[in-house]
Amino acid sequence: MQAKLDQNEFVALVHEHRAMLYKVCNLYCTTEYDKQDLFQEIVIQLWGAYPRFRGDSKFSTWLYRIALNTAISDLRKQKKYIKSVEPDLLPTEIQDIQYSNEKEERLQQLYKAINHLTEIERAIVMLYLEDKSYEEMEDILGINQNNLRVKMNRIKEKLRKLTKSVEHGVR
Repeated sequence: MQAKLDQNEFVALVHEHRAMLYKVCNLYCTTEYDKQDLFQEIVIQLWGAYPRFRGDSKFSTWLYRIALNTAISDLRKQKKYIKSVEPDLLPTEIQDIQYSNEKEERLQQLYKAINHLTEIERAIVMLYLEDKSYEEMEDILGINQNNLRVKMNRIKEKLRKLTKSVEHGVR
């Protein structure tokens, strides 16, 4: 009976945090198929690790850590294969949010720029956009706060340059 309770609790927690999981999938995958595949892989990894969740950190912090590690690991595995990706297939919509055309275009430019970042830089950006504190980022990523601040400043500058080059057709 305990296993059934744990399973129901797990399903409820994943359902509660599914928007964050979708965001991870959107940042690390370009096709709908890949997003679904990554989402499924993240859930499998979460379920396998769930019995070891001790509650030392918030559930969302633990979930982020596993989701990001799974996404980065999956991305590294994919790099071993030749894969063609069309830039027009970059994620531009987040479910349940309506944007104006101008905002939509700017969001698309941001996603294109983010796609040029390293895996770790993407993770930092996602957590930053989620309004995670540097302390929470440190817990999730295992990078100390001072290094995170330096990396975030460098990432912001890199994104400024990338969005300008996309905007002016340089890329």
